[in-house]
Amino acid sequence: MIEKDIDLCGLGNGLVDLLYEVSFEELENLGLRKGEMRLVDASLQNKLFEVLKGKEHHKCSGGSAANTIIAFTQFGGKSAYHTVLGNDENGRFYLEEFRKLNIELVAPMIDEPTGTCIVLITPDSERTMNTSLGATAHFGPEHINPSFIERAKWIYLEGYKFTAPKSTQALYYAIDVARASGSKIALTLSDVFVVNNFYPQVLDSVQKVDLLFCNEQEAKALAQQENFGDIVEFLKRLVPNFVITRGENGSFAWVNAREYEFQAYKADPIDTTGAGDMYAAGFLYGLIKKNNVEFAGKLASYASAHIVSQLGARLRMDHKILVEKVENK
Repeated sequence: MIEKDIDLCGLGNGLVDLLYEVSFEELENLGLRKGEMRLVDASLQNKLFEVLKGKEHHKCSGGSAANTIIAFTQFGGKSAYHTVLGNDENGRFYLEEFRKLNIELVAPMIDEPTGTCIVLITPDSERTMNTSLGATAHFGPEHINPSFIERAKWIYLEGYKFTAPKSTQALYYAIDVARASGSKIALTLSDVFVVNNFYPQVLDSVQKVDLLFCNEQEAKALAQQENFGDIVEFLKRLVPNFVITRGENGSFAWVNAREYEFQAYKADPIDTTGAGDMYAAGFLYGLIKKNNVEFAGKLASYASAHIVSQLGARLRMDHKILVEKVENK
């Protein structure tokens, strides 16, 4: 029997995030639609970098599942992460950040540029994202070290990986390894774009996991329903446990055949980047480390309220203080 000495093992994109605050006019001049997530090729991304040259920005290692893994670790969990990086400056920056964070990183470096995500934040706190996947688009089953999945209590899969056939194969391989080794599986839908454009793969995968994370828009797209009650009933038939985040209306969870509702904490939103990633980190920490759904939902809600009140997907405070506050509530 393999020892489960890793709490959570993530699989997802390896992107360097570059965050810029822009005006509505600047966004319009760039020809971008507010709030959308676009996949672009390297040449288009480089043109955007040229336009933004000299503008103040914040840089950090990211990717949706990576953000969750980082926050989970900072809450106090032990984690690992699988991705693919380019053999370049951004790739080395990514490796060094994960080394400092004490996260076991399985990240082959290939002869492609490391993926980047340009996040443009308008005064209404909305994020508009342009992602060039670069090296991470080549992520496949051969880049997975199965022993890390076998050692994990849970694995966490990123829905954005459905956007390429090879990385979709990697997700299915990870699911197979997890099932064979008794590791539980969580999946985040990541974006409405993913659900709408890769619906058959998403629908099939959801039925193979133990826990699903999605926001209300993603849940509507998956269920192809508008009424929240109908969406909940659809998901109950599809997956044993799920969480739907609902913005200022809080969140809804169905775990171990019981319904939970969690209120949203008041926040002064500056940037919504990473709110869903942080929610998943808090929820998984409460579930894996505390085995307490009420605690999980409260920590997730509290942490995501804090993350939208600052710039970027990395919380600039001691995560353990949040854990203590929720424990003492």
